[in-house]
Amino acid sequence: MRLSYSTLDVFTDRRFGGNPLAVVHGAGGLTDAQMQAIAREFNLSETVFVLPAENPAHSARLRIFTPVKELAFAGHPTVGTAALLAENKFGPGRDADALIVLEEGIGTLRVGVRLKTDQPPFAEFDAPKVPVEAGTLPPVDVLAAGLGLIPSEIGFENHKPVCYAVGNAFAFVPIASREAIARARVNGSHWAPAFSQQGLVGAYLYTRQCEHTTSSFHVRMFAPDAGVPEDPATGSAAVCFAGVIARFDRLPHGTHRRTIEQGFEMQRPSLVSLVLHIDGHALEGVRIGGHSVRVSEGTIEV
Repeated sequence: MRLSYSTLDVFTDRRFGGNPLAVVHGAGGLTDAQMQAIAREFNLSETVFVLPAENPAHSARLRIFTPVKELAFAGHPTVGTAALLAENKFGPGRDADALIVLEEGIGTLRVGVRLKTDQPPFAEFDAPKVPVEAGTLPPVDVLAAGLGLIPSEIGFENHKPVCYAVGNAFAFVPIASREAIARARVNGSHWAPAFSQQGLVGAYLYTRQCEHTTSSFHVRMFAPDAGVPEDPATGSAAVCFAGVIARFDRLPHGTHRRTIEQGFEMQRPSLVSLVLHIDGHALEGVRIGGHSVRVSEGTIEV
């Protein structure tokens, strides 16, 4: 069986930045084992398999795999695949607005895509659910050991380590400085008691000290248990991060936009657009978006 595929860089407006994504087209005839094997072969954070939608009014059904497991939902595959399908529908280099409706394990996602002749497509979608707190984390000294840091480098202002989830659960660890977050790493046997044993996808580290003045947070995300030593841009974690921001920054009623920078330590700079809708003092909705750039196309033998 020969299938076509595309690769894109997501959450960036230029090639060789952002988070790489492989999209395999016409994947309805593949078994679960074949999809997992192909994802291992691409060895990217995620590989998407495009299947016919169960509802004919929708654009496609997606299955999303890391090199070691299937995910019910992920942000950069949603953004990148929607942008690709919109370009395939309208043609590259055209001005158009498209609505791409994707069926994923977590539910149906409506993705708005803006196509412009002078820039890569921008895709944005409302999160399928509002993030919720998801368990507790070990003490700070255990977390610090898992990241190769010292306890005093964990936390800033009123921000403390917490877990939040939207389908996937992440540990959110505030880091006191940009210098400390640059030194963080998956620290051997200390990682498991800090993060693996909590059943989390990974650890999302963040600080307010940023590379760009237009960014609100500088982040890194480690997910070795999902086959991703470090991720250049993590949309599903950014959705969950909205819960952290709303909790600790106590945002007032209204709509708030934040730009998150990630992947700089990997030389894959990424910018994630995050929009929070606050009703009263409660987080009522989250929107995430970013640009995507086509990189390659080809065929794969299965």
